[in-house]
Amino acid sequence: MKQILVYILVFSGLTISAQNTESPKVFTYENYLTLVRQNHPIIQQVNLLEAQANAQLLKAKGNFDPKLEAEHQHKQFSNKNYFRATELGLKIPTWWGADVKVAYNWANGDFLNPENNLPQNGQAIIGVEIPLLNGLLFDKRREQVQQAKLLKNLNEIERQKIINNFMLSAIESYWNWVYAYKEYETYNNFKNLAQNRFELTKQSFLQGMKPAIDTLESYIQLQNRTLAEQQAKQNFRNNGLELSVFLWNENTEPLEMEENLIPNKIENLVFENNNTTFSNWENSINNHPEIRLLETQTQQLELKEKLKKEGLKPNLSVNYNFLGNGFDLVNPYLGEGVGESIFTNNYKWGVQFSYPLLLRKTRGDLQLIALKQKDLNYKRIYKKQSINNKAQSILEQLTLTRNQLIEQEKIVANYQSLLNAENVKFKIGESSIFLLNNREQKLIDAQLKQFKQIVLLNKLNEKLNNALGLIK
Repeated sequence: MKQILVYILVFSGLTISAQNTESPKVFTYENYLTLVRQNHPIIQQVNLLEAQANAQLLKAKGNFDPKLEAEHQHKQFSNKNYFRATELGLKIPTWWGADVKVAYNWANGDFLNPENNLPQNGQAIIGVEIPLLNGLLFDKRREQVQQAKLLKNLNEIERQKIINNFMLSAIESYWNWVYAYKEYETYNNFKNLAQNRFELTKQSFLQGMKPAIDTLESYIQLQNRTLAEQQAKQNFRNNGLELSVFLWNENTEPLEMEENLIPNKIENLVFENNNTTFSNWENSINNHPEIRLLETQTQQLELKEKLKKEGLKPNLSVNYNFLGNGFDLVNPYLGEGVGESIFTNNYKWGVQFSYPLLLRKTRGDLQLIALKQKDLNYKRIYKKQSINNKAQSILEQLTLTRNQLIEQEKIVANYQSLLNAENVKFKIGESSIFLLNNREQKLIDAQLKQFKQIVLLNKLNEKLNNALGLIK
């Protein structure tokens, strides 16, 4: 039995797999975030919102584009020129509600409507149409431009909202990868210690200084550590695959995680409590994308309300056109002065008036807008309180975790001291493999818990940033 045991112990150590000799490369937290922000398709997609808003603003401004108009009519029947009429014109909308018109008309014919009789050289026209009540201070065209500007703000807020939530997922994935690596690194280090102890114990056994049971126990511990290391290594690779979901190159092509990539030393990533970060808590909540989104929607309703209130006024507009002889608008007919020709003789003007008597449609629209404004106000009050409560909860959890981490660091130091003492006792023969392995396992558990708290602390810090809408 002893010979069989010796055979197993002497040759079993050869089955332990060799480590990857490829030197690792550090994939820093900053480089990771930069890569995600610059190249990820979702980030590229939300960046299109700004272009969409600019296109909408351009479209709304198109309501004020000058319009070139032309019309020609000609009737010929039984070898008679009944009439021939041509009009060329340019209509220029203005921001102040008035429309300016510049045109030239030409007409002749045997049966021309007397109303359309024109000078032989045709007639140039300069006219203006002005709304005096409804539409003078505000109209649909101006409302569309201002709505488009609000839409630009709205899309920017929506972009920040999406990035705020998306980047949190990317950050949490990185921290999961960090912890998986620290877990693998920890088991790898202690596996190497178990490997060395097994070799020393095996040599001591072969020299007759240690019993076979110690060598077997150290080998079993090596097997357990090897299995734990292999599982941790697989978890590290799996987390690397999850992290690669966020990695794309500048050509929007997915990247694969290299196996030799490792994170920063976790000690360099510990969240430093900065009291100034959240010094203006109320301001952070007021500037939260969710709150700004509701406020912008309220501004949109205010524009609609302003336009609908114009509908309470009567529709009254006047138009006035200066008429010329050909292109002569100053003195179209001989013997007439400038003032006489423009203001007392050669003109065409008109007035239009309409007013719905009951205004039920307009009043109904205003009531609906008022109800929507109340609804948005209630949502804003609730959302502010919800954001505040969520952020307060995360802050309390963050503070608790930081205090626990301080205590856990002390626990790790104490377990390290116990292990060091046990090693001394083992060297002078006053301890055993069992006690030494037990001390090491306690230290492993304590270190992993410490790493988990460090990772949790950094996650909570980013969750607090996310709750306050500060991730960009």
